[in-house]
Amino acid sequence: MTSSKPASPLHYFGIRHHGPGCARSLLRAFESLQPDCILVEGPPEAEGLLSFMAHAELRPPVAMLVHANDDTRLAAFYPFAEFSPEWQALQWGVKHGLPTRFIDLPQAHRMAIDQAAREADEAKAEAPVETPLDDDETDKVPVSETVEAPEQEPVAAAALPDDPFDWLAHAAGYADGESWWNHMVEERGDGEDLFGAIAEAMTAVRAETPEDRRGQRAMEREQQREAFMRQSIREAVKAGHQRIAVVCGAWHVPALQGAATAKADAALLKGLPKLKVLATWVPWTYRHLTSASGYGAGIDSPGWYEHLWQQGHEVAGRTTGWLARVARLLRAHDLDCSSAHLIEATRLADTLAALRERPAPGLPELDEAVRSVICMGEQAPLTLIRERLTVGDRMGQVPAEVPTVPLQRDIEQAQKSLRLKPEATAKTLDLDLRQPNDLARSHLLHRLRLLDLPWGEITAGQRASRGTFHEVWQLQWQPEFALRIIEASRFGATVAHAASARVMEGLAAETSLTALAEQVDTVLLADLQVAVQAVTRALEDRAALTGDAVQLIGAVPPLANVFRYGSVRQTDSALLSHVLDSLIVRGAIGLPIACGALDAEAAEALRTRLIAAHDAVRLRDGEETTAAWRAALRAIAFSESAASLLRGVSCRLLLDDAQLDSDGASQQLARNLSSGAPPTEAAAWLEGFLNRNAMVLLHDEAVWSLVDGWLSGLGEEHFVQVLPLVRRSFADFSGADRRALGERARRGAAGGTASTATAAADWDETRAVLALPLLRELLGVKA
Repeated sequence: MTSSKPASPLHYFGIRHHGPGCARSLLRAFESLQPDCILVEGPPEAEGLLSFMAHAELRPPVAMLVHANDDTRLAAFYPFAEFSPEWQALQWGVKHGLPTRFIDLPQAHRMAIDQAAREADEAKAEAPVETPLDDDETDKVPVSETVEAPEQEPVAAAALPDDPFDWLAHAAGYADGESWWNHMVEERGDGEDLFGAIAEAMTAVRAETPEDRRGQRAMEREQQREAFMRQSIREAVKAGHQRIAVVCGAWHVPALQGAATAKADAALLKGLPKLKVLATWVPWTYRHLTSASGYGAGIDSPGWYEHLWQQGHEVAGRTTGWLARVARLLRAHDLDCSSAHLIEATRLADTLAALRERPAPGLPELDEAVRSVICMGEQAPLTLIRERLTVGDRMGQVPAEVPTVPLQRDIEQAQKSLRLKPEATAKTLDLDLRQPNDLARSHLLHRLRLLDLPWGEITAGQRASRGTFHEVWQLQWQPEFALRIIEASRFGATVAHAASARVMEGLAAETSLTALAEQVDTVLLADLQVAVQAVTRALEDRAALTGDAVQLIGAVPPLANVFRYGSVRQTDSALLSHVLDSLIVRGAIGLPIACGALDAEAAEALRTRLIAAHDAVRLRDGEETTAAWRAALRAIAFSESAASLLRGVSCRLLLDDAQLDSDGASQQLARNLSSGAPPTEAAAWLEGFLNRNAMVLLHDEAVWSLVDGWLSGLGEEHFVQVLPLVRRSFADFSGADRRALGERARRGAAGGTASTATAAADWDETRAVLALPLLRELLGVKA
């Protein structure tokens, strides 16, 4: 009598994360196997989220976010697209009501290990180094970053210089492992037979690959993960399931099928530290599925993979459908793409596939056909195609019932009420601040920026001109904002409360008056009245304790912005008027002293602040402040000890404000450009006086003559010394101004007097009279 060994209830499906071919083959295998239990590589803490899998509002791409309860720096995202094999396995399990479990090492352990390792590394970095590292310590991988992706499976690895799958790819005639795997697996759908071949290939590759290729720490983590998976598989077998489907990264299949004992696995997992973690669903984007985004298990072309998934086994539809999408995109951007283009591109793609002995065109063949036939060799349209189609701009959606923090709920409610939908693509938003809804949108965007959630960025042109009724923003939602919202939730349950609390928390450590003044401007833009009062009070306290005139005038320009467009934003600027006036008066008193004994670099830095403060004082237009400021400028302009550059700047500012007449300016010019003045100091004064504006030279004959006479009277040695300074002064003039100055210099220092005299001497009145009749007729003037 013979006895046969009972068939194993375990069926292993080694997949590549986000592979449509793996997903299609997996579904075919499930239809044949009809499993009664599904085990998926993933965090066990997220099993509570599987109840949302059947929810109509859960639309991929989405990600499971698992983070430590007390330290949001420890977090991990597990992204899924519709074509991800794990997503399809989970959907199958939920749809058929099967026990569906995650079997990877819990993040509660992994994050605790990472935290301990990080603390050990920090302590090691702070300790004095006595001996060099041993060889076995130099290859340790860094501790996980703030947001970490699942470990990259070597199936798709491109980060390792000696990727084992590159060896297989080169043997098959492919450039790299990525293209080889894509063609051999993702563009096919062979059912369970495919996974047997994958397991066989993995066994061979792992046998030839050193276990510690990525470092001791990474090797230990991998061993712990696989030990926990084996333990979870044993528990499923013990529960009596007859057809258990194990869906995991292809790299792990040989280890899970190996002969490791339960005792050995328990020893590997004994005593692991543990943290409390939380899990939730968050929206994801195709852009963040790419390896270029830094995602460890990323892919190159999510949009193309989605197209493969939707087309299924329709090989012809892959080519024609993709080229039709290309045509729609190009036509939407006013680029020529006719039916003839598409026909020829299809023929070329098919020909290339045949030459390369492939059953159907893949993405490389289609890209080459589009470049040659449609784009005529141009790269710019291909860049557009890659961004919008090959990668794609899809963003997922999660149900409102998903567990989250109150701050997230408040943000979502604000987005809904203000009709601001988060989108993965960049979008320009022009706000009219006279409209209540647009003003509320502006407040929300500014508040989110205070919470380190830069959903919107004000355009460069808008930053330069903020006195209009419009704000122009560039909006683009990032998936990682979900984690930042969780981090910010400790400040408050609403956006307004959280932003105010975060601002006030940072006030104690802020000592710069300029930074505090800018913070006042920021919280006013966000309409946070409580924070405005707190920051203003802090600004007053710091200003009262400092006598540094440079700091005092540096804080003036940001506050002046409030008076520049406060009425547009319906803000009350009276609260800050006395603070601004105090800063101007106190800064003006100490400024003449601060301008003395400065080197060239310090004088240049103060020049920038001086001019900015001058513009702010003019904007404030207060009688007391303007008088105090002009008195300070006079003291600097006529000083003997102030830096030459600053004396020149002050003199020019007084001239522009009509506080110094032409004769007074000429006297100062003559004094500072006299033969007794050191040439370098005279050049510095001239640079400050010209102040990057050529108008005074072009339109004031006295100034021109004095500058021209000073330059002409310099000896060769002095001229060589001052030439770089003078050249720098003139380099700041516009091209038109430099041309006008050249023309005037060519005519001579007399400003054209000699030319006029010569013209008068050559004047022939009898010839000139001959033109008068025609001129009268043209002008309609009677004789």
